[in-house]
Amino acid sequence: MDYFITGATGFIGRRLVRKILERRGTVVHFLVRDASPDRLAPLYERWGVDASRAIPVVGDIARPGLGLKAVDRKRLEGKVRHVFHLAAIYDLKAGAEEQVAVNIEGTRNVVAFANAIGAGCLHHVSSIAAAGLYEGVFREDMFEEAENLDHPYYATKHESERIVRSEAKVPFRIYRPGLVVGDSRTGEMDKIDGPYYFFKLIQRLRRIVPSWMPTIGIEGGRINLVPVDYVVAAMDHIAHLKGLDGRCFHLVDPEPMRVGDVLNTFAKAAHAPLMSMRVNAALVGFIPKSVKKGLMALTPVRRIRDAVMKDLGLPEDILQFVNYPTRFDCRDTLAALKGSGIECPRLDDYAWVLWDYWERHLDPELFIDRTLGGQVGGKVVLITGGSSGIGLASARKIAAAGATTIICGRDEAKLEEARRLVQAEGHELVTFAVDLASAEDCDRMTRWLIDEFGGVDVLVNNAGRSIRRGIESSFERFHDVERTMQLNYFGAVRVTMGVLPKMIERRRGHIVNISSIGVLTNAPRFSAYVASKAALDAWTRCAASEFADVGITFTTINMPLVRTPMIAPTRLYQNVPTLSPDEAADLVSQAIVYKPVRIATRLGIAGQVLHALMPKIMQIGMNTSFRMFPDSDAAKGAKDGAGKPPQLNADQVAFQQLMRGIHF
Repeated sequence: MDYFITGATGFIGRRLVRKILERRGTVVHFLVRDASPDRLAPLYERWGVDASRAIPVVGDIARPGLGLKAVDRKRLEGKVRHVFHLAAIYDLKAGAEEQVAVNIEGTRNVVAFANAIGAGCLHHVSSIAAAGLYEGVFREDMFEEAENLDHPYYATKHESERIVRSEAKVPFRIYRPGLVVGDSRTGEMDKIDGPYYFFKLIQRLRRIVPSWMPTIGIEGGRINLVPVDYVVAAMDHIAHLKGLDGRCFHLVDPEPMRVGDVLNTFAKAAHAPLMSMRVNAALVGFIPKSVKKGLMALTPVRRIRDAVMKDLGLPEDILQFVNYPTRFDCRDTLAALKGSGIECPRLDDYAWVLWDYWERHLDPELFIDRTLGGQVGGKVVLITGGSSGIGLASARKIAAAGATTIICGRDEAKLEEARRLVQAEGHELVTFAVDLASAEDCDRMTRWLIDEFGGVDVLVNNAGRSIRRGIESSFERFHDVERTMQLNYFGAVRVTMGVLPKMIERRRGHIVNISSIGVLTNAPRFSAYVASKAALDAWTRCAASEFADVGITFTTINMPLVRTPMIAPTRLYQNVPTLSPDEAADLVSQAIVYKPVRIATRLGIAGQVLHALMPKIMQIGMNTSFRMFPDSDAAKGAKDGAGKPPQLNADQVAFQQLMRGIHF
């Protein structure tokens, strides 16, 4: 028995061909635009046959006569028992013109072809979209009753079905699958569609909220999901039954779930928090169209909406999907399948399979190079204060990742030592001696960067000065405030403003600012240092807003305490947990790869929240720690006792134990 199939290389088509070829003595002719061996080899391997049973026919569904050669058409005349028409666009985001060309004109060409070769039966794979947005229950014998066909996807699916009904001169059968998801046994799926649009949102919730925490979700209409293996098995079975010509079959779930239940089912499969409270999305329908149109006319509202939709991969018409008003009667399908053992599985039983396959194979993040090399390879990266500590550790990682890595600092000897260290590791490092506290020196360096490298792609503002000294001990040392601000704030901003013009010209660039946890916790004894970093944080927030639309991004790292030469004079820090420079460099790498707005520890975020909610209590707590740990000998100007760890009292020991393992 011979078959002719369009869309045989598609998601449903590949499986239907394999199912048909399981029948003894069957030969499948399948329409392809490209019959090259490289394209066909995977299909033959999947089907377990060769070209003697699966015969490619070169053509194009959008062309009259399917673009077949006369000899190919002649060979098929009077020979094909079943024509399966699956080729179509199943995508809400596709353009109207493209959908008309494939879904409507393509179907017309297939019907004319089936008529011309005298096919035994034309099997047209339609969709529940042919019902439009029908309010109520849509039966299998209904067609003209379809309503709300404004969307091109619904309109073209309805019109293609009308063409089959009115123009086919051979017997026909129509199949309307629900929203086809992956295989219920393997999870295999070839694109993100239907409920998969919400998987990224569920994944984000899982990352930021504990699984036990109830969340607010949405509720809507009933969404009819069917796994592809059920659709293929049901279609193959019904197509070979006698006496069913001229009828339509709904390949749907007889007991569809509401949108909220579907999302919770997938959230459970993903070990994400469940949406215990749900807001009915239908409430949006009560907002007058004039109000919605007016809101969307506001540029900030429109851009925020577009950015969120793009970030989550949601199509613009998602609310039509959420508020889907139609239910589908499938009694004829159930009657045809009775006794076959073919039935639609419950989503609860296979949702975890779909989620696992999506997260392993379809998650958009899998296709983004999230390695440091993928982000900086072949690019120019400048790290200020790169001769030691965090800067040097970061430079070693970035140079190893393939970037043209430049470090700057005041001490030429230390810069040369850093260069030799990186060179010994098999990588190159460019050095530049500069005093970033000098405006003239900053300008000299940025001019050199443009002349030598045409600017930089990534800037890491790491150079900084820290002073741990109480205000009472600083009344005669105002120059400490000025010197700290000059380097930590003015120097960083001066360098940033020097490299920004070229970034704007290229419409790309990333700036990483090494700030401090002290900005979040308002640590006492660091007033000069925290103020300088807070100023840089505020400037960065303003700059990020100004350049959000030109491809330039900013990341602030509220760095916890790191074991660097900068903290060496404070011997008390020998007794508190700190990050190593390599661990701090990992945070810099994370900033470059993922480009978040901020990187901060849980302790830092907790401190910021507590200062906002309970400022008086936080002041008391911080004052207690201030009185508990005095100024260092260096801050007091003492010379004796160098190198000896301080003797801790009981309160200090208790605080040390409390903070053990917490990097701040």
